[in-house]
Amino acid sequence: MKEIIDIVTAYEQAHKLGKKTALATVVLVEGSAYRRAGARMLITEDGQLTGAISGGCLEGDALRKARMVILQQEALLVTYDTMDDDDAKLGVGLGCNGIIHILIEPINDELNNPINLLKNVIATRGYSVLVTLFSIKDRKAHQPGTCLCMTNTDTQIKGLEALYYKDQLLRDAKEVLEKQSSTVLNYDGYTAFIECVKPLMSLVIIGAGNDAIPLTKISAILGWNITVIDGRPNYAVSERFPLAKKVLVAKPEQILNNLEINEWTAFVLMTHNYNYEMAFLQKLLPLEVPYIGILGPKKKLDRMLGELEDNGINITQKNMDAIYGPVGLDIGSENSEEIALAIIAEIKAVFSARKGNSLKYKTSFIHSHVI
Repeated sequence: MKEIIDIVTAYEQAHKLGKKTALATVVLVEGSAYRRAGARMLITEDGQLTGAISGGCLEGDALRKARMVILQQEALLVTYDTMDDDDAKLGVGLGCNGIIHILIEPINDELNNPINLLKNVIATRGYSVLVTLFSIKDRKAHQPGTCLCMTNTDTQIKGLEALYYKDQLLRDAKEVLEKQSSTVLNYDGYTAFIECVKPLMSLVIIGAGNDAIPLTKISAILGWNITVIDGRPNYAVSERFPLAKKVLVAKPEQILNNLEINEWTAFVLMTHNYNYEMAFLQKLLPLEVPYIGILGPKKKLDRMLGELEDNGINITQKNMDAIYGPVGLDIGSENSEEIALAIIAEIKAVFSARKGNSLKYKTSFIHSHVI
């Protein structure tokens, strides 16, 4: 999602300056690659790049081809094969043992602008689906490109009106939205990458001490929606947390009134105030949120849970599965920056349903594959 937000922001800036642009999208990966399908990059005519389609090895050649796309105003499907000697001669030796198909489409008018579909993805609060349509069999054929955005409340299409398989494509997109899993399907000589886009992660930090500052900085790099809350007005000030979307002063019983919570919301309790955190945890547990990180030793957490149960609070197994205390992965953290890194890594692992182990021990593909 962050990449989409960055691309839309960069496009709007380029549009104000009168710069022509193109959108490159990884639409299909066969085998292994640095970026998987759904990676995007905005390219301006003067060579500015936003986003990424590889680890840096494809961007130069993609820039040259994007300038041609901008000039000719025709979308182009480009394929890079790591086993192809010609690609090695171009200086794009990928070393990934995969074939990467990238669609580069011009952004040429307001009506058929793929950026409008990306904006619709950003505006939704839940899952959404983007469809990119292309032809591998006939590369000289018209490449429709980014053509559909579907959310739980709205569907926008671009250039599909005359296609006889439009209704089938809409049904397939709806199924992807329901299953929340991307796929690749074929329609009469065309291939559709039907991508399920996850909502933006939200991080609620309860505590505005100095150790919360690096946590906001690292999560901001990831593009997360950050809220910082504390009961101390001299701590919870926006000047201390310029990267947070919200900085609030609130008592524990007021906190939930100021939040929009969904399945992509993580909480980290780090006020260093036992009673404040106890009061908030009591309010939070019935909501069964997916992640609650609690800073401090294990005995502190055990004491909190024990006191809550003594007070008649029912702590379910789902609650226990969502509570992480001491918070963070075990990476030997000492200072606040290292602790913040451990916390962010753990949150990412939990929401990705991963264990947080070293990749050297992984025996399958790093990324899940659509094909």
